[in-house]
Amino acid sequence: MGRDLFGTDGIRGEANIYPMTAEMALRLGAAVGNFFGSVKGSSRRVVIGKDTRQSGYMFEYALTAGLCAAGMDVLLLGPVPTPAVGILTPSMRADLGVMVSASHNNFRDNGIKFFGPDGYKLSDDVEAEIEGLVEKGATLSPAQSIGKAQRIDDGLFRYVERVKSTFPSGMRLDGLKVVVDCANGAAYKSAPEVLWELGAEVIPVGVNPNGQNINEDCGSTHPRLAAETVLEHGADIGLCLDGDADRLILIDEQGQIADGDQLMGLLASSWAQEQRLSGGALVATQMSNLGLERFLNARDISLERTKVGDRYVVERMRQGGFNLGGEQSGHIVMTDFSTTGDGLMAGLQFMSQLIQSGRPASEALSVFEQIPQLLKNVRYAAGQAPLEKEEVQAAIKSAEQQLSGSGRLLIRKSGTEPLIRVMAECENDDVLTRVVDDVVQAVSRACAA
Repeated sequence: MGRDLFGTDGIRGEANIYPMTAEMALRLGAAVGNFFGSVKGSSRRVVIGKDTRQSGYMFEYALTAGLCAAGMDVLLLGPVPTPAVGILTPSMRADLGVMVSASHNNFRDNGIKFFGPDGYKLSDDVEAEIEGLVEKGATLSPAQSIGKAQRIDDGLFRYVERVKSTFPSGMRLDGLKVVVDCANGAAYKSAPEVLWELGAEVIPVGVNPNGQNINEDCGSTHPRLAAETVLEHGADIGLCLDGDADRLILIDEQGQIADGDQLMGLLASSWAQEQRLSGGALVATQMSNLGLERFLNARDISLERTKVGDRYVVERMRQGGFNLGGEQSGHIVMTDFSTTGDGLMAGLQFMSQLIQSGRPASEALSVFEQIPQLLKNVRYAAGQAPLEKEEVQAAIKSAEQQLSGSGRLLIRKSGTEPLIRVMAECENDDVLTRVVDDVVQAVSRACAA
């Protein structure tokens, strides 16, 4: 069975354009209702969360209609971070968790992510089975078995208390001035509240969602606003979340931006010293910097690489019994605390390191020297397969030969947007720029042909 609907992180696309239509959400809701409602011992309960996109109402209600039609009872959480759905699904004894969000994309896009009863994202095989049910058409429940829907008022409170519980017992954020950029997204209430309740002086930005400003010139994909705010207020640290708050980019007191690799390196080395790094390894993706790998290996810590996508990171962590993983883009997964990436939890873990060490953020985030890395994207149209063209294959082969022994090349299709991502690492800046540009130009010509 194929996976035409699902990408690396659920289903995503522009609202009101296939597959992100209300009709598809309705059919999808009925299909997953059939799939999970048929499991022996099913509670026939579903929790649904969403971010702050204008189209979220449409998809929330369409999914609810489909799920109720399949006999499932729906608990509506309203705007909550994606990790809240992962936490609350097993906590509320639900069979299924649904998050309506397109993460870091702009408001025109939306997406649907699913969590199983254990709070983990669904596997490729389960998603393929659900696609088959969508294509086949769901079985609807008789009138007396149609499900019910209700709003849950304390879902956000439950999540806030869970996040606070991950901070070291007895430790406080008193004396820390923290800028938190919530990207006008799902954490616009919870993130400032958690930080304030733990004692920080909080300067919030990106906390005025209007349905169309999510991720707009703010958040983890546009951290410059937070960096400027840190400098303006003389803050100790800046936390930049994305639209659904499952990723984090950090800003130090000098306004410098640090990605997920630096944070993962810090946590991995610290946890290893404290003998709490399970399996003696960090799990990260192919995108993580070669400098991180060298840093870890020098400390007898292994780097396990996976395909891009936090779901694949989590799968490898569960297979190997590892408890720390993530992505360069800021997904930090700590399975001691959560089933998926949680930007706010990751920020708290970083601040606990600051407090324990007494170092400023700029020192704590200078974990390793990064190998120069260059990433460029090429947009392609539906039906195109530029990577299969001979000219592109020749350009890739030439680039690999030039980088042999001094760097690496990674080319892949994005799982969330129609983009070809061309990334290379090399200590020679001239070679780095040349090989990336050569491949990008070849892909661009193939797309234009």
